[in-house]
Amino acid sequence: MTHVTPQKLTEMQQEYAARISEPNIRHLLICGGTGCHATGSLKVKDALHEEIAKHGLEDTVRIVETGCNGFCALGPLMVVHPDNVFYQKMTRDDVAEIVSEHLVNHKPIERLMYKDPQSKKRVPLFSDIPFFALQKPWTLRNKGIINPESIEDYIGREGYIGLSKVLLEMQPSDIIDEMKAAGIRGRGGAGFPTGMKWSFAAQNDSDIKYVLCNADEGDPGAFMDRSILEADPHAVLEGMTIAARAINATEGYIYCRSEYPLAIKRVQIAIDQAREMGLLGENIMGTGFSFDIFIYQGAGAFVCGEETALMRSIEGKRGMPIPRPPFPAAQGLWKKPTILNNVETLANVAQIMVNGGKWYSSIGTENSKGTKVFALSGDVNNIGLVEVPMGTSLRSIVYDIGGGIPKKRKLKAVQLGGPSGGCIPEEHMDVVVDYEEIAKVGAIMGSGGVIVMDDKTCMVDMARFFLEFIQEESCGKCTPCREGTRRQLEILERICEGHGKPEDISLIEELSEMITGSALCGLGQTASNPVLSVLRHFREEFEAHIFDKKCPAKRCPALVEFKVIDERCKKCGKCASVCPVGAVDWKKKEVAKINTDLCVQCMSCYSACPFDAID
Repeated sequence: MTHVTPQKLTEMQQEYAARISEPNIRHLLICGGTGCHATGSLKVKDALHEEIAKHGLEDTVRIVETGCNGFCALGPLMVVHPDNVFYQKMTRDDVAEIVSEHLVNHKPIERLMYKDPQSKKRVPLFSDIPFFALQKPWTLRNKGIINPESIEDYIGREGYIGLSKVLLEMQPSDIIDEMKAAGIRGRGGAGFPTGMKWSFAAQNDSDIKYVLCNADEGDPGAFMDRSILEADPHAVLEGMTIAARAINATEGYIYCRSEYPLAIKRVQIAIDQAREMGLLGENIMGTGFSFDIFIYQGAGAFVCGEETALMRSIEGKRGMPIPRPPFPAAQGLWKKPTILNNVETLANVAQIMVNGGKWYSSIGTENSKGTKVFALSGDVNNIGLVEVPMGTSLRSIVYDIGGGIPKKRKLKAVQLGGPSGGCIPEEHMDVVVDYEEIAKVGAIMGSGGVIVMDDKTCMVDMARFFLEFIQEESCGKCTPCREGTRRQLEILERICEGHGKPEDISLIEELSEMITGSALCGLGQTASNPVLSVLRHFREEFEAHIFDKKCPAKRCPALVEFKVIDERCKKCGKCASVCPVGAVDWKKKEVAKINTDLCVQCMSCYSACPFDAID
């Protein structure tokens, strides 16, 4: 093992800069995140190698498989550098044309370029696409740019400069002071000041201390942490090592659920590379400071996102929360002082050390500094990974970056914060991304999942979905969460089936108050948030289900009888083609009819009709 010196880091940066700016060399930056892998990016990459060899372009074209590009809905994706041309939804069959026309004849392929959902015009340049242009990539500064399996690429982008500065120029107290000056709060959802958490652990004397990274990420619709680990694993390792220096820790664990095989693979490669270069392990950079990191694979239990349950899981015990105090900073993993931060928080640490806390706190709001990464999904045109400054409005995220709602439908609500969060209705979409401001409208920032819902969404059914998730994932240790959420779920299921009672609303509210006030851990205490936020903003939908026995959104099958509106029907037969039981009678050039005796109320015809002719 050779110890990398600051001079060597600088030389590697210079080598990287020279490599990416070589004249007459094109770099094909193809997305290698899980989403693009699923849609065939590896086949596209293989075809690119074949075509480039066929045309004898090996010396002038280089293929780089990056981590997640961020625009997940349009994969497989590729950016041609330095042309700055962005291609979307590529297939293996497109590769020959890309190579022969773009790379050989210098004629970019227009049909593969991004199409703006509003203007319907093609946008050829990556930097002109609103989804990218309106973001501020600090945490995600390396996404779609570097090869995540290359430590040389990471160092070329000023990687490990923060660690070098910390080890050679700063005292542990200086590190904590910079974190406090940055004002960064935990991005895992709780929003606790990171610098303060580290200072608590630093004050506790112990021969052994631990730094933990929470990469469990169990919220439905959340994929921020996975994408960061896949695209920029060294940023997390560097952040953990700096944290270890701040509290004098000796060992670290990345707790990652086993459902993230690509993230685990790339993190392990990064750990091995860092050890080989003397940036991890014994006597880091020859300074006498030693710290090593290991991966612990979780089995996918949502409750293990709670810090004490996560630590019990690493210890080999069942992942269940324990009462606090003592807090982990005093007695955490194996009863030793421990700090736990999530992936996004740790990925920011090195940049704070390089640029200073004041730099980081220069954007954001008074109480929420820096940027926040969101996973934008649901009924929105541009699904993907979004990073914006704190203080950005939800409306801007959904419409300016997200491109608005598909099929010209209306926005109904946004679910923010996952199962522990709440629904924010359209009239509150001007609320800004800020821990306190989000709480005022009945939601929480959470880890960053943003699920957009259009006017076809039944909010009662949405509350039922999230409560079902919470109930299934309850560890069962405390009675309020185990039994209280079960009773709430039974009530919601009854309401959705048309058997709701007038007293059900008050009963849900009473149970929510009891669960919130007496559950053991934060997950149980916030279990009722989705239901309470829906009751707060969409109470009339509950009342329609209970008193009128109707689902205003026409999504609860038990409360819906399907029929065709003759004047709207275009006689296209799409409804008949998707019906699984043959309940739609349709003949060419005739209005469809629904046989209610055969109909199983599966919603297929309703979802398939592009003319809203099914009522």
